[in-house]
Amino acid sequence: MDRISRINSLLEVLKSKPQRVNKILVRKDAKNPDITKIMRLAKRNNIPLQRVPRKRLDLLDKKHRGFVAFVVPKAFVSLDTILESAERPFLLLLDGVEDPQNLGAIIRVAEGAGVDGLLLPERRAVGVTETVASVSAGAVEHLKICRVTNLARVMEDLKKRGLWLVGAEGGGKDYWHEFDYNVPLGLVLGSEGKGLRPLVRARCDRVLAIPLLGKLTSLNVAAAAAVFCFEVVRQRQKFSVHK
Repeated sequence: MDRISRINSLLEVLKSKPQRVNKILVRKDAKNPDITKIMRLAKRNNIPLQRVPRKRLDLLDKKHRGFVAFVVPKAFVSLDTILESAERPFLLLLDGVEDPQNLGAIIRVAEGAGVDGLLLPERRAVGVTETVASVSAGAVEHLKICRVTNLARVMEDLKKRGLWLVGAEGGGKDYWHEFDYNVPLGLVLGSEGKGLRPLVRARCDRVLAIPLLGKLTSLNVAAAAAVFCFEVVRQRQKFSVHK
């Protein structure tokens, strides 16, 4: 059973997937308006609420905001489920992102950009933790996420299904906007330190870069995700307007 002790994260679960919440412990003297909203949503969905002393919450999570909720872990979906629900697939593939802050920010970007699904490796990568959910500001509840055992192998499968795979990597000669994203698409981003692994990079149809004019040689992976994802949005919206 997972725990949630961040307000935005719990509110999104209560609004979109209240069946995931097993029970909520609330500090006895809590009078925060957000906690009142949480309690109202919980009662509406027949979720057990229990008033407890602050010390009990402190034992569960020292950084709580006056409550701790016990929830069923987020359910992952299959790749087929993602593709079947997408008319023109727009996927985001992460190759070994290990920082939960980065993953949370990427999920928030992906959900805002209308990404159809996020693919995460089962090993050598961060999972969907409470920190990830908190940083995503609740976006994790609305984005389809698939865990895969072998990302390179899945990339081969996606190419057979007609998707174009575009890798993001600094130092390249071709820029992020020099591609027509009005195709079934998988954007591939690498880990914070090493970028794309050679095997993953080799399976990309194109590898594109974001030019940097300062002293640094690379962007944070979440920032790079935002630049690429919203270029896809820009092109596809432009295409739909002129269609």
